[in-house]
Formats: sequence, C-alpha cells, structure tokens
Amino acid sequence: MTKPRTPLAAVKSLALAVLVGWSLLLFPPQVHGPTRPALLAATFTPDSTPGAQAQGELSRAEILERLGVPAWHRAGHRGKGLTVAVLDTGFRGYKQHLGKVLPERITVRSFRPDRDLEAKDSQHGILCAEVVHAIAPEANMLLANWDADDPETFLAAVRWAKEQGARVATCSVIMPSWSDGEGNGPVHEALKELLGDDLLLFASAGNTAQRHWSGAFREGRDGCHEWARGVRWNGVRPWGGERVSVELCAQTGGDYEVTVEDATADRAVGKCETRHEAERDCAVVRFWPQAGHAYRLKVRLVRGDGGRFHLVVLGGGLEHATAPGSVPFPGDGAEVIAVGAVDASGKRWAYSSCGPNSERPKPDLLATVPFPSAWRALPFSGTSAASPQAAALAALVWARYPKESAATIRAKLRDAAERLGPAKHDCETGFGRVRLP
Repeated sequence: MTKPRTPLAAVKSLALAVLVGWSLLLFPPQVHGPTRPALLAATFTPDSTPGAQAQGELSRAEILERLGVPAWHRAGHRGKGLTVAVLDTGFRGYKQHLGKVLPERITVRSFRPDRDLEAKDSQHGILCAEVVHAIAPEANMLLANWDADDPETFLAAVRWAKEQGARVATCSVIMPSWSDGEGNGPVHEALKELLGDDLLLFASAGNTAQRHWSGAFREGRDGCHEWARGVRWNGVRPWGGERVSVELCAQTGGDYEVTVEDATADRAVGKCETRHEAERDCAVVRFWPQAGHAYRLKVRLVRGDGGRFHLVVLGGGLEHATAPGSVPFPGDGAEVIAVGAVDASGKRWAYSSCGPNSERPKPDLLATVPFPSAWRALPFSGTSAASPQAAALAALVWARYPKESAATIRAKLRDAAERLGPAKHDCETGFGRVRLP
C-alpha cells in the first residue's frame, strides 16, 4: 500500500515539477531524422559478465519466433500508435542508426546537467532501443538519459516520458544505492506515483547474482560483519581498469561503515558510513583499481542494532556472494517489472539476479539472451538485453488493446509466460520466459 504523502513530500514533488517545466522551456525535446551512414565502434555491454559465452546461441529470427512476434506482425500488430521510452545512459552516435536499427524519427531529451544525450562513450542505450524496434517496429520511440548520481533527474526523465505519451518504458541501468534493496525508499515512492496505471516500467533484473551479498548482520571481531565463520574481509576482484563501485544499502536501524582496502599495498582506498534517508541507509565507496592488485572490503557496525543489508559490487566480482535478493533498483520495486536472463535452453544465466526483494515476487519475467545485433558482430547480452524484449512485447499487446490498463497488460504478459520452474513463480525464473499471448 502506498503510504500517505507528507506535506514535505508534496512540496518536493511540486518543486521538481516546476524544475522540469522550466527545463523543458529552456531545453526543449529534440526530434531527429535520418543522417548519412557512419560506423560505430563495438563495445561490450557495460557492467555485464566478461567472457560469458552463450550455449546454443539463437539467431534473431529464432528468438523472435519464440516470442511469437512474426505471427503478430503478419496480423498487422506492429506497435502502431504506442510510444516506448528507452531510459539509459549510453546513446553515443545514435543519429547514425536512424532509419536502420532505430526508427527514422525519434524524440530525445537529456536530464544531465550538461543536457548532452551523448555525453557517455557508450552505445548501451542504442542496443536497448534496437531490440525494441526489432519487435515493435511501428511504435514511436523516446530516448532519455539522466545524471547517474541524482535520483531526481531519473524521476524527471520518467515524468517527461509520460508527458510525451509513453505507455511503456524500459531501463537497463541499475542504481543499487537508490533503495534499501527491498523495494522501499523515497525514490520508489515517487516512481510508484509517477507510473500510476497508465505507464509500465520494465527494468533489467541485474547481472549481480554473483557479486551481491544480502542477509542479517553477523557481528564478529571488532564489530565487523562475518561473511562466513571467522571471515571479516570479503575479496573484490576488479574486472579491469574501469572504476569499481561498492554499494551497501539497508533499512534504517543501524549505522554501518564500509572500508575497501588494497591488500597488495596494505592501505585503505576508500571508507564511507551510511547516510540516512527516508526508509533506507546507503554507503558507497568508489575506487580506480591498479593492475595486478588484490582488493578486499569489510563492513563494520558503528552504532545501533545490526539488521538486514545488501551489498553489491559494480565493475568487479565478490568472493563471498549470495544470489537471493540480488535484484537492485529499479527492478526491486513492486511497481517495476524486473526481467532476468536465460539461455537458449531456458536455463538462468548464473549472473542473472534473483529474488526475493519486495512485496511482489521477483524477478517478474525472463527473456532469452544474447539478442543478436544488426550493426555489430557482438550480440547484446546480460539482463540489459532482456528488459527491452519484454517492454516491446508489452507495446505490441497494448497497441492491440489500447483501452486496457497497465495492470491488465502486465497480467497478460505474466499469464502468457512460459513456465520454467516447478512452481507458478520462483525466485530464479520468475513467472517464466516472455512470449506473446
């Protein structure tokens, strides 16, 4: 149940609405048409799983057939009249794909402070949009990015998408510290109100099952958490030269301190105590790793009573990890549809995040990955490629039944899903693999 809004929350919401209104006047949406062709450099799916190889990888035609797309297209159901928003942080070079793997005309908007949709050297969002366009080729498309360190700009992007007429949105970027890991917190509350019953938000379940830990705080020596009996240090394995982010989130009740240490150099590289926000505490330590160095972290209870917490590593692996409860924000929220990843045989990829995380069973659905790209040799993998598949199917269904509510479309997808587990829902395979009714 949505909690009653406080006067302060109402004031914040009004202030944000005014801010968005002024920003739209100063920086209006851009509508772009096709440009002359150019070649983009291929990049790996950000924060995915390096070296993961698909077993029995399917062609695009085979994936679309499993989704039930060709039959719907032949019947004339191609998403016409429906608008889909792709919320991401990587759209570098998107204009070069207009009229090819993307629609000829799209509307874009940046909610970064610099208003630059292409600021980040990444094509992650283009790949997500390509999946949507392959499945729902006649749907209108919006692209939007935001400041990854500012939740208000993400909410502003969602609000803008809704104002532009979007009925479906997909987000394959995770922000673990923006919730308590259990689907609660002020950002979720605001998001729930924004979505209402006329906008469906799909999100990648996350590629964090093998680099996440959750459970009750177990106090050991020096007030530090024990990951296993007598073990107070947890190894962190950076993937390469990219920045590593260690993020802890918890429900209020105790104050924690996260310390990351360069074990090779025997020195701390970062330390942070949880900061308090409504219904959640979070602490984030970011560092640039040195080649050949080993890193480790510890969590200490500073004050209060230790309770349940989540810790996830972005840009690296975690020695002591637990898959249950590893769906991060935004997918951990009951108002969001979290989509995990399976291979061609229907087996969950080991990296695909698992529930439970919120009052609603998580993950919600699964999709087959990798999804072959038409503009680069490397297919699009990770749960990043799963979310836009489910979102595009929702666009086809909603375009066919335009008077239905968001809840009804959500139920149609859930009921049509191919069961992969022994029960109606389980924390690894959700309600099953997506397909059209």
